[in-house]
Amino acid sequence: MIEKLAQSQGRSIGFRVSGDVSKADYEVLDPDVAQVVAEYGSANLLCDLTDFHWEKAEAWRSDMDFGKKYHKKIHRMAIVGDKRWEKLVADLASPFYATESAFFATQAQAWDWLGE
Repeated sequence: MIEKLAQSQGRSIGFRVSGDVSKADYEVLDPDVAQVVAEYGSANLLCDLTDFHWEKAEAWRSDMDFGKKYHKKIHRMAIVGDKRWEKLVADLASPFYATESAFFATQAQAWDWLGE
């Protein structure tokens, strides 16, 4: 499941990604990011993966399409988590999803970085 975080404001938008992500979950993510990009020209994106389990195979195409569509429009991407593999996701995000990406242990740290 992907749900928008209440702290989202301006060009910085955040989402909690939990459980198993399906293709339908991108129908939540994509319009919100599109709206921010349309209004500000680019977005800063926070993805909290702390409760994330897996992305279903049906969602892989939507994931790749999202990266292709927004790669040059997402300035900063903050990945929040508590597992080693989540840090690797942050390292891989720059070439595929954002101009710059970083890993954080807490949402507060991530929001601070996005606001710089």
